[in-house]
Amino acid sequence: MTEPKTYGDGVAVVTVTYSPGATLERFLDTLASATDRDVQVVLADNGSVDGAPEKAAERANVRLVPMGQNLGYGAAANRGVAELGDDVGWVVVANPDLEWDAGSLDALLAVTARWPRGGAFGPLIREPDGSVYPSARLLPSPGRGIGHAVFGKIWPSNPWTRAYRQESGEPTERTAGWLSGSCQLIRREAFDSVDGFDPRYFMYFEDVDLGDRIARAGWLNVYAPSAAVMHIGGESTSKASATMLAVHHDSAYRYLADRHRGLRWKPFLAAVKLGLQLRLKLETRRA
Repeated sequence: MTEPKTYGDGVAVVTVTYSPGATLERFLDTLASATDRDVQVVLADNGSVDGAPEKAAERANVRLVPMGQNLGYGAAANRGVAELGDDVGWVVVANPDLEWDAGSLDALLAVTARWPRGGAFGPLIREPDGSVYPSARLLPSPGRGIGHAVFGKIWPSNPWTRAYRQESGEPTERTAGWLSGSCQLIRREAFDSVDGFDPRYFMYFEDVDLGDRIARAGWLNVYAPSAAVMHIGGESTSKASATMLAVHHDSAYRYLADRHRGLRWKPFLAAVKLGLQLRLKLETRRA
């Protein structure tokens, strides 16, 4: 049996880029005030054509790693992490359309000392209007999975979605089933223990899947609202909303199908597939 690697206490940031536009500059500008530590940044680029990653790579401590094609989010993130040396024991995997609060990365790192079995740590994520995004959620169970997948958009206040999103009460430091992939601080040892993101998820649900597998490997997913970032919104995905809806629904089905195998789950999966197809038609018409 291969012994797990040991890592230093260095910190790096891996962000997957795909024509991120001006948001990448704000990401890097605000990252500079998020920590007092020397942090290297890897841009795992999935084929940008806007020149933004190349311009950003002119900065000190920022490295561009072209994927050669669009590999999807998880596969590109894995490649970015693989570029890091063994001195890096903590990796932030984050979207390039974030703005960091001052001191937020240091605050996130401080939380890790209280959770020695913490494998992934997620900050509080604000929307541009100041509202708090529900970024630390329960894992989708069969009941919550169908209820949220089918009714989440057309009946947002349904009980399955409310339970799944864990929106009630003030944000407190706690464990979660999974953390939003838009910003996570991940213990490198924990990331290795599950072989990183599952590259079969091109986009969406790769974070749900990772959180589940991290927990199954004996680690904890920890919500740390003492650290905060703002998520501006996807510049690259906003131009292809109909396509992204279809990708989202494919990933949702894959997640549930992977965990519910065998004949007895066939009716459940058929109902999920039908519900997702109906939801896709409704949302496409709205769009």
